[in-house]
Amino acid sequence: MGTILFFLNWWLLSISASSGVCAVLYTTTLISGFFSLLASGLWISRLLKNNLLEDVFNTENESFMQETKLMENEYSVNLPTKFWYRGKTYNGFINLVNIFRATMILGTPGSGKSYAIVNQFIKQTIEKSYALYIYDFKFDDLSVIAYNHLLKYRHRYKVPPKFYVINFDNPRKSHRCNPLSPELMTDISDAYESSYTIMLNLNKSWVQKQGDFFVESPIVLFTAIIWFLKLYENGKYCTFPHAIELLNKRYEDVFTILTSYPELENYLSPFIDAWKGGASEQLMGQIASAKIPLSRLISPQLYWVMSGSDFTLDINNPKEPKVLCVGNNPDRISIYGAALGLYNSRIVKLINKKKQMKSCVIIDELPTIFFKGLDNLIATARSNKVAVVLGFQDFSQLKRDYGDKEAAVIMSTVGNVFSGQVVGETAKTLSERFGKILQKRESMSINRNDTSTSINTQLDSLIPASKISTLSQGIFVGAVADNFGEIIEQKIFHAQIVVDNEAVQKETAAYQPIPEISSFLDAEGNDTMEQQIQANYRQIKQDIVELVENELIRIESDPELKHLLSEN
Repeated sequence: MGTILFFLNWWLLSISASSGVCAVLYTTTLISGFFSLLASGLWISRLLKNNLLEDVFNTENESFMQETKLMENEYSVNLPTKFWYRGKTYNGFINLVNIFRATMILGTPGSGKSYAIVNQFIKQTIEKSYALYIYDFKFDDLSVIAYNHLLKYRHRYKVPPKFYVINFDNPRKSHRCNPLSPELMTDISDAYESSYTIMLNLNKSWVQKQGDFFVESPIVLFTAIIWFLKLYENGKYCTFPHAIELLNKRYEDVFTILTSYPELENYLSPFIDAWKGGASEQLMGQIASAKIPLSRLISPQLYWVMSGSDFTLDINNPKEPKVLCVGNNPDRISIYGAALGLYNSRIVKLINKKKQMKSCVIIDELPTIFFKGLDNLIATARSNKVAVVLGFQDFSQLKRDYGDKEAAVIMSTVGNVFSGQVVGETAKTLSERFGKILQKRESMSINRNDTSTSINTQLDSLIPASKISTLSQGIFVGAVADNFGEIIEQKIFHAQIVVDNEAVQKETAAYQPIPEISSFLDAEGNDTMEQQIQANYRQIKQDIVELVENELIRIESDPELKHLLSEN
C-alpha cells in the first residue's frame, strides 16, 4: 500500500479539480506512502535481523562437547572422530578404555558398522596382543583382515599365536576341529549345553518355547547320546558327526545301549517310560523332534571338518594362543548356523576362566546364530579379561532370535554402545539411554510496534530418536564405559568416525589371500579331496555300525544287562 501511495499518486495532479485540492491530495498520499514504507521497512528489518528459522532442526541445541583427548591403555580401542559443536567442527576420540565391559554395535545394513568399527576392533586388538575369536558371517571379509594384520603384528605377542579357520564351504581352506572333544567336557552339563545350542540353532522358534515337552525332549535325548560317546572307550568316537549317526540308528538299539550306562538312566527315564508303556506315538514324536532337524546337517564336508582335531578351542591359553575365524555362508545359514553355534558355545565356556591371556570375541551379525550363555559371558567375562563385541541391526532382531528375557539382559549389561542409523523402538530406547540435556528455548513475538523475546530452559533429549533414525553412513551415536583412575567426563558421543579411506585401500590391495590349509594331493599329484572326504564320511557311518554291534554283544554277554535285550 505504501508503494502505491508513494509512487503511483502522480495522476492526482492532473485531475479536474482546483490546484489547491490537487496539491492537498497529492501531499497527503505522498506523506502517507512515505510513513507506510518506513514502517514496513522497520518491520522487515526486524524479521531479517531475528531469523526465527535459522536452526530448523535444532542442531545447535542438540550438539555438545565431546571427548577430544586420546586416552589409551594396554587394553583400549581408540577411534578418531569429528563432531560439530557451536558452529565449529572439532577432532575427537572415542576411547574404549574398558572393552571388557562388552561392546554392542547397532545399525541398519550399510550404516558402516563393519567398516568403521568392527574392522578397527580386529586390527587394534591384534596390535595389542589379544587372542581372538571372530564369527565371520560373510566369510572371508573379516578373516582376511585378521590374517594379514596378524602377519604384520605377530611379533608383539609373547608367544606368537597360530591362525585357524573353520570353513565348511571349502575344506582346502579350513582346519578341522572337534567341538565335542572329550578332553574339554568334564560334566554332563557340558553335553547338555552343546545339545541345547545345536537344537535351538536348528529351530529358532524354540527359543520362545524353552521348557516345553517337545522342546526339551530332543535336547535331553541328544545330550544322552553325546555323553555316551564321551564315556565309550574314552571318547574315541565323541564327535558331532558320530552323534548324528548314532541318533539315526534303530531307537530300540539306541535305548538298549544307553540304558546300560547308569550315568544316563535319569536322563532317559521319560523315553523309557513311554517305550515300556506302549506310548509308541509319543516316543516316535520325541525322537523325530531330534532326528528331523539334525538330518539337515548330514553333509560329507561338515563331517570332515567336525571330525578332525587340528587344534583345541581354548583360544586364550597363554601357552598356545590362537586367532580363530569361523565362516558362515548367508545362503546356508540354517545348515551351518547350528554347527557354528556349537563352536561358539564351547568357546564361551572355555575362555571364561582365570589365569588366561586377554582375549576378544567378535560376533558380527549376532542374530544369525544362537549360543547359550552369551548373557552370562557378558556379565562375568570382565574379571577374566574377555572382551565381547556384538554386531547386529536392531533390538527387535535380537528379541526375535534370543527371546525377550535374554535380549533384555544383553541390552542392559553391555557397557559400550555404538549405533548407526536405526529406527522405531530401537531408536527410542537408545535416546532414553543417552538421557536428557538442559536446552535453551527462545521465543520471539514481532508486531508493528514492538519485538518481545522470551528465553527459558528445559530438559530435552540429548540425542532424539528422530536424529538416530536419520544418521548418515559413518556417523554414530553411543556411550562408553570408563575405569577407576581413567574417568571419561563425557561418555556420550555423536560423531563421524574417521577412517582414512586411501590408507585402507592401499592396505587392502596389499593383502594376501588366506592360503590353502589342507592339501589333498596324493604322491602322484592328483587331487583326491572328494575321495578323502567321502571316505571319512563312510568311515564315520561304519564306526557307528560297529559300535552298535559291539555294544549289543557286550550287553548280551553280561548277565546283569542281558535282560535289557529281552525287554525290547
